Amino acid sequence: MIPSAKRPAALRKMHPKKHFGQHFLHDDAIIERIVRAIDPRPGDRLVEIGPGQGALTLPLLRCHGALTAIELDRDLIAPLHALGPEHALTIIQADVLNVDFSALAGDGRLRLVGNLPYNISSPILFHALDHAAHIIDMHFMLQKEVVDRMAATPGSKVYGRLSVMLQAYCEVLPLLDVPPAAFRPPPQVDSAVVRLIPRPAATIGIDDRGLFANVVRDAFGQRRKTLRNALGNVCDAEAIAAAGLSPSARAEQVEVAGFVALANFLSRQRSPSMS
Repeated sequence: MIPSAKRPAALRKMHPKKHFGQHFLHDDAIIERIVRAIDPRPGDRLVEIGPGQGALTLPLLRCHGALTAIELDRDLIAPLHALGPEHALTIIQADVLNVDFSALAGDGRLRLVGNLPYNISSPILFHALDHAAHIIDMHFMLQKEVVDRMAATPGSKVYGRLSVMLQAYCEVLPLLDVPPAAFRPPPQVDSAVVRLIPRPAATIGIDDRGLFANVVRDAFGQRRKTLRNALGNVCDAEAIAAAGLSPSARAEQVEVAGFVALANFLSRQRSPSMS
């Protein structure tokens, strides 16, 4: 582990920018735990989203030797390049939402890591899902409230659209909580690190991903409504019952598999020749 005080002065002097949602991680003990959780192996293709001051970048380079970093802030690009003379560090100056992870993976698969900007964490998660077939796993620092929602189970007050969409495509494993004091400046919320492991395509079992997303979105659009009322624009009560769900249930009571079953039933109804 490289203590934060040993990182290049040009990076340590960079000030976080509020409009980028930057909170720079500086707690060496937390950084070490994250790197151990990632556990880079020979041949891994590591991609870091939002390296910031290089708190994770430099330890990962030290133990792995190669890394691709995606950074939007132009002012950080030159200081970050200073980390890599003796390592294989590639920096892509871009908005991560515009990065094609599938193209970046080429004929291999990526391991994504990063302390995600909290103001756009959900769009980044959904963007990564679009390329899940080319990703081995993801280790992200997020607002703890978001991680709690990601891993929530049916019946929980925080079980919702994010829970269902992520769990349908990934195994979601919260790893450790991180206090505000671990960052500069300290955010006003607790943070957490989560591991996401994309499920093999053959085990996901969703016939129409767009329809599945629409069903989940509408079901949770108004949480207190029953499925019968919430899904009125998508299907009727008979279809909900035929898929094995209770029309009087609320979305927060339905397991991920239930949403998959309903979306698949509707998909096959619309395309009977494919059933």
